[in-house]
Amino acid sequence: MQKRTIKLLIFFLLCFPLWISAQDEIKSYPVINEDGSVAFSYQDSTAKKVKILCDCRLHRDTKTIRRENYHQAKMEKGEDGLWRYMTPPLTPEVYTYQFKIEGHRFPDPKNPEPVRVHKEQRSTFVVSGTSQSDLYISGTLAGKLDTLTFHRHSKKKDRQILVYTPPQYTDSQKSFPVLYLLHGISGDAFNWMERGRAVQTLDHLIVMRKAVPMILVMPDANPECLISEKEDISLFKNLLLYPSWSKREFEQCFPELENYLSKQYRFSTHPGSRAVAGLSAGAKQAANIANMLDNTFSSVGLFSPVVSNKQIPNSTSWDIWISSGTGDLFRPQINQYCKKLKNKHIPYNFYNTKGGHTWRNWRVYFSEYVQTLFWNHY
Repeated sequence: MQKRTIKLLIFFLLCFPLWISAQDEIKSYPVINEDGSVAFSYQDSTAKKVKILCDCRLHRDTKTIRRENYHQAKMEKGEDGLWRYMTPPLTPEVYTYQFKIEGHRFPDPKNPEPVRVHKEQRSTFVVSGTSQSDLYISGTLAGKLDTLTFHRHSKKKDRQILVYTPPQYTDSQKSFPVLYLLHGISGDAFNWMERGRAVQTLDHLIVMRKAVPMILVMPDANPECLISEKEDISLFKNLLLYPSWSKREFEQCFPELENYLSKQYRFSTHPGSRAVAGLSAGAKQAANIANMLDNTFSSVGLFSPVVSNKQIPNSTSWDIWISSGTGDLFRPQINQYCKKLKNKHIPYNFYNTKGGHTWRNWRVYFSEYVQTLFWNHY
């Protein structure tokens, strides 16, 4: 009897790590297979029909997805009441998805921390497999992320700000260069972290020594905080508010915001230690701020910028880094902007890609851009 007990104990000890591993694997939703295919599941034995919606290929005969538009497919119900769907192998990338029952769309309840896309909550997952997509994988940060609230005295509205500090920040009393990163028309302070994976990307690049340790500031840059006040606002209603961006309310409050942050963080005062970048309408804000505070920024990053003559630099004191996809809906205006820069003998760097006005491009632009910054700082 004693020998049998010992054998059972040895068997349990041998199997215990495998059981733990299996439990850890089950906790990860959706399940991403080695070939890049993705298995979705949803438990509801009473539902008559469940659909999966995702900005990825759901069928093998679907053409390569070039935009972030949704596709949908019917899920199959098993005898256990679990609805399932398996995709074909997917290209390494960040994807968002939802379930749909009787017209109601909602994120995966088993997948924590949904992201906001316009007025909806979606779940996300990352298919890894390339050096670029591996930057997007979440994990324990080597650096630190803070969430702050900035109150402008002349306004009754508060702005949220996310501030990332590199791992070297806590190891010394050194000061660090700063990059301000601005979202687009439908974003907020969390947009670049949630959809852009900026924090994960920069953290990985700093650890790999491909980017200079820097402080990353991601503020709510909406005019009068319109989005943060109305998080259920649709993209269409948001576009109707676009004229308010021309009032430059955020640009006007920027000096006060920077003063607020510089009192809490060790911002470098070394020449060339400031940069500002943004996507789409945020790129327009970045150029406006750089013009307004001439000689403050060493670099300005314009990702798929919505720009015009008003954003032409007043001087050549800052490096201009412009990026766009060949299918971007603003590509004609971007080409015209670059032509005007050339005519005025203002140097700039242009990073050209395929694709359009999408996060799949903006994530790449950010990772490429931060690797160009502040190498002369030390």
